[in-house]
Amino acid sequence: MKFVRYRQNDAVEIGIFNAQETAVMNLKDVFLQKDLSTMQKVVENLTDKDIDKLHSWLQNERLFKTKAEDIKILAPIERPLHDILCVGVNYSAHLQETQDRVDGFKKETNDAVYFGKRAIKILGSEEKVQACFDIDSAVDYEVELAVIIGKTGKNIRKEEAEDYIFGYSIFNDFSSRRLQKKHMQWFRGKSLDTYSAMGPVILHKSALPFPVEVDVKCSVNDELRQNSNTKLFLHDIPSIIAELSQGMTLEAGDIIATGTPSGVGMGYKPGKWLKKGDTVVCEIPPIGKLINFIG
Repeated sequence: MKFVRYRQNDAVEIGIFNAQETAVMNLKDVFLQKDLSTMQKVVENLTDKDIDKLHSWLQNERLFKTKAEDIKILAPIERPLHDILCVGVNYSAHLQETQDRVDGFKKETNDAVYFGKRAIKILGSEEKVQACFDIDSAVDYEVELAVIIGKTGKNIRKEEAEDYIFGYSIFNDFSSRRLQKKHMQWFRGKSLDTYSAMGPVILHKSALPFPVEVDVKCSVNDELRQNSNTKLFLHDIPSIIAELSQGMTLEAGDIIATGTPSGVGMGYKPGKWLKKGDTVVCEIPPIGKLINFIG
């Protein structure tokens, strides 16, 4: 089941796709007593019983009144509740290419690397990244599986992690590599305006077995650059949720970007940096394709 935030005429709506993804059911038409005006409200307010109802309605084409061709798909969550929680170097091959290409970078322990990414607005699919080439011309892409937290929790056990997930999306963690190096940490190089993209939908967790094993791919101008699978995580999703929640509350609507595989532009010699006019396609097959243009 795919949740979609979309614009129809002048209104922004929340719905789900039918199985063929040819039409959308507007959630406000079927849940008259709930506030589902934003994706944040959907994550907070839909109960397990509500999800069961939606599953049962998927075959009722009469409820899917809006044709997909008549809507503009938007970022599922445009303004996150907090900074995005990111996991660094979470695939061994990406860890190796980072150590090879970044002077002075050494990972001394097997512990996960965490950092925050500021995003005052997350781009959706087919939106343009306003690359800050004047600040840093080394602009890079990173395809990642995003985990959307479904209910607030603290000190969550690994065995309970899936209970706290709402669903999954595709995330592109655009990065300015020279800023990362200059400031000796990753926050500024990751947090320039428009350097976060997510979509096209949120796939409800019920659609995937847990733990999640999905292909993760990224192409630039039709050249396949990244191609891996989340089964190769160094730190899996239950471990990430359990560790982040120790002493720190995770809230419904929080976004966790779980790390990118090898093949980023930084990993090539010379670096394959993004340029104006490039098209970047991130794909996780069960979820879809996240397409962005570099401006």
